[in-house]
Amino acid sequence: MVASDDFVAFLAGQLAPLGRITTRRMFGKTGVFLGGVMFGMVTENTLYVRVDDLNRVTFKEAEAFPPLNYEKKGETIDLAFWRVPERLLDEPDELVAWARAALGAARRVAAKRPARKR
Repeated sequence: MVASDDFVAFLAGQLAPLGRITTRRMFGKTGVFLGGVMFGMVTENTLYVRVDDLNRVTFKEAEAFPPLNYEKKGETIDLAFWRVPERLLDEPDELVAWARAALGAARRVAAKRPARKR
């Protein structure tokens, strides 16, 4: 389920210190972007952030929750997005810190992809 418009507006406000946050509905979820890089996804009004080996320690608290996933041919496929603890929605400075770390991971992933032909 995609995020509600109210929740998306709330997130954009909380994450405003990072810059102009944009969102796009995709794959039945809502992608959260900064500068064209997707660093978060929202489903059922829950924010998940991009994780990689370099920022995993920052998100230690999120290991208690299952990662964002989907079903394919009877198997659960885990994505590299971890659930942000709900308490961070009331802690905007810490939420922005998590988002910055996720943005770093998203940029590293984007840098590894081959350039698109135009």
